[in-house]
Amino acid sequence: MGSSELPPFSLAEAVTRWQFAPVVTALTVLLAGLYLWGTVRVARRHPARPWPVPRTAAFLGSLLVVVLATESGIGTYDDTLFWVHMIQHLMLIMIAPPLLVAGLPITLLLHASRNPLHTRVKRVVRSRPAAWLTWPAFGAMAYTATIVGTHLTNFTNLVVRYPAVQDGEHALYLIVGYLYFLPLIGREPIRWKVSYPLRLFLLFIVMPVDAFTGVVLGSSSSDPFAPLRPRTWGPSALDDVHMGGAVMWIGGAAIMFVMIMVTFFAWSRETRPSGGMGWLESARRANLADKISTGAVPAKVAAAGEAGSIDDDEHLAAYNAYLARLNSPRDPGSSGQGSAASPGA
Repeated sequence: MGSSELPPFSLAEAVTRWQFAPVVTALTVLLAGLYLWGTVRVARRHPARPWPVPRTAAFLGSLLVVVLATESGIGTYDDTLFWVHMIQHLMLIMIAPPLLVAGLPITLLLHASRNPLHTRVKRVVRSRPAAWLTWPAFGAMAYTATIVGTHLTNFTNLVVRYPAVQDGEHALYLIVGYLYFLPLIGREPIRWKVSYPLRLFLLFIVMPVDAFTGVVLGSSSSDPFAPLRPRTWGPSALDDVHMGGAVMWIGGAAIMFVMIMVTFFAWSRETRPSGGMGWLESARRANLADKISTGAVPAKVAAAGEAGSIDDDEHLAAYNAYLARLNSPRDPGSSGQGSAASPGA
C-alpha cells in the first residue's frame, strides 16, 4: 500500500517498487501451473495437434497484467495517486480479461480432461445460469454498471478506506471484463454465437461509458473522493482527479478502439464452411458474378462459371481485365460509335 514515505512517482518507481500481495501471487502461480499442466496433457494426448503457443502466451500474459496492476509500482501508488489508480482499473477490466479470453482456458480444460470431469464441465458451460452470465447484453450492462458505479458514486471512498473492498473491486473488474469480452472475442463453447456486426455494435456502445465517466471526473470542480495517502509532491488533489478522468476517457477509448479494429479484421478474414471465404471475398465474387451475367467478362469465362469448372484464378484475371478496361483511356472515335450504337440497340 502507498504511504507518505513514497518518493515522487516515475517510470523507474513503477518498474522497481514492488509490493507483495500473497493472495494474488498464490492465485496467479496456481492458475499458471494448471494451465501449463493442461497444455502438456493435450500435447501428450494429441501429439499431432498440440495446444497453440499463442493461446498459452495470451493466458500467461493476462496473469502478468494482473500482477503488474496489483504488485508493481502501479499497485504501490494506487492509493496515493488517483490517475495511477485509474491506470490500474483499465489494466484489470480492459487488458487482462481479453487476454484471458484469448487463452481459451475452458476449451483447454475440455481437451485435457476426461470423464466424468469432461462431461461436468460441458454441462456447466451449457447450463442456464452460464447462459445468462455469458449473454452479451448482460455483459454490456454489467460493464456499464461497474464503470459508472465504482467511479461516480461513494464506492470509491470505501475503496480508499478499506483494503478488503479494494481487493473485491479488483476481482469485480476481472470478472465483469471477462464476461463482457467472452462472447465478443472468445471462441469458448458457450451457448451464444454472436455475429460480427453485433460484436462491433456491443463494443461501440460501451465506448461512451468510458468517455462519460472520464468527462465527469475531468470536469469536476472539487475533489469528490476521500483523501488518498498523504504526499508533498505531484499534482493537487483536484488536478489528480482531472488526470484520472483523462486516463479513463482517452485510455479507455484507445483500448476499445483496438478491440474494435481486431474484431473488424477478424470479420474480414473470417472463413465459412460454405465455400471457405470471408465477407470481403464473398462481396468480390458476388460482384464478379454480376459482371458475368451482364456480359462484362469474356464469354468463355462465363460459360466455364456456369459449368462450375472455372478456377478462382481465372475469375480474378477476368475481373482484373474488366477493371483495366474501365480505367483505360477510350478512343474518341470508338466512343462515338458506341454512343451511336446504343439507340439502335
